[in-house]
Amino acid sequence: MEPEILELESFLPYRLYRLADAVSREFSRIYKERHGLTRPEWRTLSGLGQRGTMTATELGEQSAMHKTKVSRAVAELERRRWLTRTPDETDRRVEHLTLTKAGLAVYREMVPLAKAFERELLARVSAEERAAIISGVAALERALSAS
Repeated sequence: MEPEILELESFLPYRLYRLADAVSREFSRIYKERHGLTRPEWRTLSGLGQRGTMTATELGEQSAMHKTKVSRAVAELERRRWLTRTPDETDRRVEHLTLTKAGLAVYREMVPLAKAFERELLARVSAEERAAIISGVAALERALSAS
């Protein structure tokens, strides 16, 4: 009996990973060309823009990034003077991160570009396919959060 073979090209987790990576790479061209941002820097900037003040740990959880990527992104955004760190009053190991006016301006410039990218991406498929994608992703998220 021959060993069972896994065809990666039809394995859903692999396909989802490849799709997410392809979409992320395509969108990254926009923020890289405009501001020279890396993916972790964009995720950090957008997380803080959306939520306001966060800790590095919260950023890592929200963006699904490893703490070293968060740390490097924070250091670069701080170097650009796009974010500030404020020590926690009760725990010296914790810093609260907030976008500066300059960082917030970059975030606000990028929001309509991100929304336009999403609209253009979804316009590549039919209305029926869009609805299926949105409901399918939501169903998988619910199923995984329940486990």
